[in-house]
Amino acid sequence: MSNAPDLTAAIARLFVYPVKSCAGVELREAVLTETGLDLDRAWMVVDEKGDFVSQRELPRMALIRPQIRLSDVVLRAPGMLALHLQIDTVEEPVKVRVWDDEVQAYDMGAVAAQWFSDFLGRPLRLVRFDPEQQRLASRKWTGDAEAPTQFQDGYPLLVTSTASLDLLNARLAAAGHAAVGIERFRPNIVLAGLEAHDEDRLELIRIAADEGQVQLRPVKPCSRCPIPNVDPATAQVDPVVTDTLQSYRRDPALDGAVTFAMNAIVVEGVDRTLRIGQPVAATIRF
Repeated sequence: MSNAPDLTAAIARLFVYPVKSCAGVELREAVLTETGLDLDRAWMVVDEKGDFVSQRELPRMALIRPQIRLSDVVLRAPGMLALHLQIDTVEEPVKVRVWDDEVQAYDMGAVAAQWFSDFLGRPLRLVRFDPEQQRLASRKWTGDAEAPTQFQDGYPLLVTSTASLDLLNARLAAAGHAAVGIERFRPNIVLAGLEAHDEDRLELIRIAADEGQVQLRPVKPCSRCPIPNVDPATAQVDPVVTDTLQSYRRDPALDGAVTFAMNAIVVEGVDRTLRIGQPVAATIRF
């Protein structure tokens, strides 16, 4: 029996999103942890009740741009002084809510709260995920696997392909619309060398990291909210992206939801480093 992969590809781009729903950081390499890429969705903005907020109701969050440094994350936004978040410093413990999950977190203090409140125009606080907290992805989709997450919507990783974006942009161009960037879909790993939406069919993704093999398992198509309609450069909202996807990306397995990219979990390779250009081998789910 052959061990040859059904498909081969390569890592084209890597992104982390240190603060949930703010801009991402594109990296040449990223350490894989059991909850996804290191520092991905480690922080989250919450309202006065402790419920998370996102670009869905506050599109200006797209304009908050993080920079990851050795010991801190620096946040910049138009008209604001830079906010420095120490990676190893938190303040008071607090309970917050992300979707249906109430989880333990740490408040990041008055300065961070004022910064986000000033820029986004309503009373808000910034919190850091408590690493002692276990928040698991839905067992409906992960089966026997326990897949811990931080403040992600539901799964440790989001995987897509350059070809999937190319197909969308071809359809946008045919209708007279401008192309969009992959940033709108907020993936962690973008693969080159696949056909459009081949990621939907993958059973197992094997990546040849320097320290050994990484194995990821796609478990659930990512149903898309309106965030891809937010222009990351301007925070302007235009429904053309979702409208275009509705013409060809409705998934009957998710009650007709529009999907783009695959949520994935970590099977093997915690603490190994993913890098641009690493070869990828994948098996197809039949």
